[in-house]
Amino acid sequence: MKILHAVESYPPVQSGMAEVCRQISERLVQAGHEVTVVTTKIHERKESELNGVKVRQFNVSGNYVRGMQGEIDEYISFIKSIDFDIVTFFAAQTWTTDLALPYLKEIKGKKVFVPTGFSGLHFPAYRKYYKQMIDRLKEFDNNIFLSNDYRDINYAKKNQVTNYIIIPNGADGTEFLSDSDINFRYLYKIPEDDFMILHVGSRTGFKGHTEALDIFRKAKIKNSTLVMIGNSASGLYSSLMKYFNFKLKRFNADKTNKANNKQILILNTSRSETVSAFKQADLFLFPSNIECSPLVLFESMAGKTPFLVTDVGNSKEIVEWTNGGIILPTKKCFGLSRAKLSQSAKILENIFNNPELRKTMAALGFKAWSEKFTWEKIAKKYEELYSSLL
Repeated sequence: MKILHAVESYPPVQSGMAEVCRQISERLVQAGHEVTVVTTKIHERKESELNGVKVRQFNVSGNYVRGMQGEIDEYISFIKSIDFDIVTFFAAQTWTTDLALPYLKEIKGKKVFVPTGFSGLHFPAYRKYYKQMIDRLKEFDNNIFLSNDYRDINYAKKNQVTNYIIIPNGADGTEFLSDSDINFRYLYKIPEDDFMILHVGSRTGFKGHTEALDIFRKAKIKNSTLVMIGNSASGLYSSLMKYFNFKLKRFNADKTNKANNKQILILNTSRSETVSAFKQADLFLFPSNIECSPLVLFESMAGKTPFLVTDVGNSKEIVEWTNGGIILPTKKCFGLSRAKLSQSAKILENIFNNPELRKTMAALGFKAWSEKFTWEKIAKKYEELYSSLL
């Protein structure tokens, strides 16, 4: 098959959507298909082909609501003139999707949409956008939702959209099952007997950094390290992290934390180091505010690490599928999830004091991941859907 994937970000950019598209695209190439990705032009991307995937770049930014700038006409002309068997758009509220939506009937080939959550569904500014989205969903040959119960699929069901399939996210077996010569604890001077808690997420202000810090601070545990891995954000996101940085300084200056041998490490590591961290952590803590289907939960299970997570995205569904983690007490407001800090700290204390429970969750999560949620299996489902459309 000749396949086009349209996605706002793609490696070397690091984002959940970039990783999803990369994993699927590269595995479809390995299966013998021709895959092209159309994405945002960045200075760091020098090659027109990455691991067999052809990459076509356009200098465009924004979305329907915020406004779009750059090579808009060039992209529209491209998307209307292409000749592919399958054209898949990843994520709503991105320029790669939003510019194409009015021209779906003019685009050749079977068209697929992967909404990834409809994050702006409850925001007044997106009211018109999502009212139009109802008809757009019905124009696609198929829609891929990541879960059975989240705002995007529930919105589709409510509006009588029937052309959809559910394909979840996953984690990479080639990364997590292979041996590594990286010892994360040794590399960052974390004692072997320290209770290592891991948080992985870009510092956008919405990944639960402040909540994770507060839960860790309130929990009555000793000899423990909270490792927070993620790339730095800029612009608005950077300002949202100012409160976290303030609280981090207070945490580091607190004498009680020092007496209890509690520390926090803020890192921006390589991918191989991050995988090693998942494997060596005792617990993954992810009190995120907004998600669709968090990749990091699957990666935690692949690393044989139990997790604590807010009721965000389809995390509750992932816990039901796998028994690999626990949902933290969560309050919701304007589509955002917030961990209830004191109750969450108690749960952290309990799991700290219950190594057998951690061991059981780790084993159950790893088993579920290896049987159902590897990227090899998920890419195969994409391939089967694409073939069925043709």
